[in-house]
Amino acid sequence: MARIDPLQEICSKIKLLVSGTVARCMTDSIALSGGLDSSVLASCLGRKASAYAMVAKDFPSTDLVNAQLVANLNGLKLKILSVSIDELLEAVEETIKILRVFNPIEIRNSIVVYITMKSAKRDGCKSIMTGDGADELFAGYNFFQRMSPSELKNDLERIWSVMHFPSRDISNSIGLDLCTPFLDKEVVELAKSIPPELKIHEENGKKFGKWILRKAFEESLPRSIAWRDKAAMQDGSGTSGLTNFFENLIPDHLFSERAKRYLEQEQVALQSKEALHYYEIYRKYYDCPAALHSSKNKCPNCNFSVEKGSRFCRMCGSFPI
Repeated sequence: MARIDPLQEICSKIKLLVSGTVARCMTDSIALSGGLDSSVLASCLGRKASAYAMVAKDFPSTDLVNAQLVANLNGLKLKILSVSIDELLEAVEETIKILRVFNPIEIRNSIVVYITMKSAKRDGCKSIMTGDGADELFAGYNFFQRMSPSELKNDLERIWSVMHFPSRDISNSIGLDLCTPFLDKEVVELAKSIPPELKIHEENGKKFGKWILRKAFEESLPRSIAWRDKAAMQDGSGTSGLTNFFENLIPDHLFSERAKRYLEQEQVALQSKEALHYYEIYRKYYDCPAALHSSKNKCPNCNFSVEKGSRFCRMCGSFPI
């Protein structure tokens, strides 16, 4: 009897479970960045669906070519959303209203989700598929690569206990069903059982996150996609350009004056002009963070409640805390 290769068995299980979950999601659209996670899901679809890729018109972005490649290979109709600065700023305000935070990283990432979902809804789509959960379950973030296997195991378990996905709040607000195959119960259980050494691993002399997920789907994807370096949504879409935009837009003296006032009056320490802009939008709709709870576990920079075990403040984006 032939011996089963343990690595191949894990890869086969991942592929079978993810493909099965995608097949059960009767979604009519997919958010397609051309990164590993959305490309894996696109390769499993096996049916016609609308695909959406958002790029900032006024800032450098890297997603477009990869999204076009994946869409063409899988027979998906791709709609490219080339978004102006005015449209980004409008999305910023709507996203802050939905998420009730002023965290710059979350806002820059989430406006991509908001604009994508809004366009899908406007086109008559009923649901949308996203790659939420893959980075958290399979160790996709670049900072994981600096950890030992034991450190990685502990940090992943901590993240699993507190992980949150803004796309759920955004889809509910827009009225669009959300399909997240990587967060399917069986996929989650399998991912949690995989040793950390198979999540961060070397391939051809280079260390990769999500190594086992890449191996499972490397034959279904172009090598340039399967072994593409991890890029944050804000970088791939170009919304990271908002940081410099606000740096140039807001005068130094105005930032200093208002940041000092918010620190003294509302116990909120704003670290950038971008954070100031987002906080002032936030305060148009919601009370200052310290007034929203009575928890003893507080963020040192905005005084908002922080979950036990979390090293990250969702409200202002402080990390580590």
